[in-house]
Amino acid sequence: MKLGVFAVLFAQKPFEEALDYIASKGLEAVEIGTGGYPGDAHCKPDELLADAGKLKAFKQAVESRGLIISALSCHANPLHPQKALAQADDATIRKTIELANRLEVPVVNTFSGCPGDHEDAKYPNWPVAPWPNDYQEILKWQWEQKVIPYWSDINNVATEAGVKIGLELHGGFSVHSPATLLRLREATGKAIGANLDPSHMWWQGIDPVQAIRILGRADAIHHFHAKDTTIDPVNVNMHGVTDMQSYTQMLDRAWQFRSVGFGHDLKTWADIISELRLVGYDYVVSIEHEDGLMSVEEGFSKAVQNLQQVLIREPLGEMWWV
Repeated sequence: MKLGVFAVLFAQKPFEEALDYIASKGLEAVEIGTGGYPGDAHCKPDELLADAGKLKAFKQAVESRGLIISALSCHANPLHPQKALAQADDATIRKTIELANRLEVPVVNTFSGCPGDHEDAKYPNWPVAPWPNDYQEILKWQWEQKVIPYWSDINNVATEAGVKIGLELHGGFSVHSPATLLRLREATGKAIGANLDPSHMWWQGIDPVQAIRILGRADAIHHFHAKDTTIDPVNVNMHGVTDMQSYTQMLDRAWQFRSVGFGHDLKTWADIISELRLVGYDYVVSIEHEDGLMSVEEGFSKAVQNLQQVLIREPLGEMWWV
């Protein structure tokens, strides 16, 4: 496995300065934002696709520092009921797939998106209860009319480009759990898989180790984010796991994102890394920092220190004792 980072953490730094900093920490990979929610501070798809010289220089800037690009990421909502928003996000995803093909990057990460509840809706509607039955009707319409048709097309586009799609299982979007990811993959194609982030499993009450086992058996893990979560044992009884308070209300929230090792101990993270190896995932573990108690530099550095202790780097050898 290789240790990497989602480089949008360092969007305020010039691209090559950010790469120097990342390489100085002993990392081997970068995940780069190309638009959508992560922004495109370090990577402008239109510019790179239009200029072969800029494309070559971009790739060389990464490779000259001993790094690889693990994924291009454009997390967005291409199913947004407001058509202008959906079209812009769809265009970003398609350009990112094309750019990944040109850069020989194997994975594009994004969200599944979430539609509204009918054709004239203005806002996404995320059904999370089977009753009243209205929610079942909304869910059926969303999947049959929006989710499956859209991602069937993108699966074909990605397959043609030789690129995999890593959907982050994130609350608020149609694909947010192992079951919803596998449902979409079954309906669309094998280019669709997970960008698995344990932090979103924990707050939903899902054991990430078991999520890895479920998705790994289906060969459905295309990329992996390293981020932690802590559940407040008092506040969760007040607000539940679907707590709608701002992330800034850390003292009162039911759960919050933390840097690796500050929500769960290193034995838990060792179990996660071991399970990834067990199901055959030997690609990049990409650090994502969204810890409201630490600066970017400190949260990132501590995540690196903690993951370095549990990451399994070397290829499997013979079982000499068998």
